[in-house]
Amino acid sequence: MKKLLMAAFFMICIVAIGNGQDYNTGIGLRGGYFNGLTIKHFITQKAAAELILSSRWKGYSITGLYEIHNEAFDNDHLNWYYGIGGHVGFWNGENVKWENENKDYTVIGIDGILGLEFNFKEIPINISIDWLPSQNIIGYKGFWSDGGAVSLRYIF
Repeated sequence: MKKLLMAAFFMICIVAIGNGQDYNTGIGLRGGYFNGLTIKHFITQKAAAELILSSRWKGYSITGLYEIHNEAFDNDHLNWYYGIGGHVGFWNGENVKWENENKDYTVIGIDGILGLEFNFKEIPINISIDWLPSQNIIGYKGFWSDGGAVSLRYIF
């Protein structure tokens, strides 16, 4: 599965090279405790929607976020952002670290995000670091504060 996702990412990058460096949409990899793919698309000049597909404990999670971006430190290539969203996750009970039971888990919850993003001027790449705390409200209920990650995206 990971090889297929990596191949799809690189194919999108190759196809998008001719589109220039206008940052309307970015797609890339997200690395942290939850690893996966990230796709961010700007709805307005300052507002973006982000979709994160991640895996952990041999399970999967889908997170959707609405983010507000603002310039940071008077640098037009550096932005800070914050937002809110939700997630759905699916895990097999034998692979999760929080329970001793062997049952499957489906969780639904809310998420917040706070981050800093740098867009390179010379190449169509951006890098971001963020904190993504989550609160599960259905399924295994609990607060997860370890959602921080570094993302590297190809922007087009």
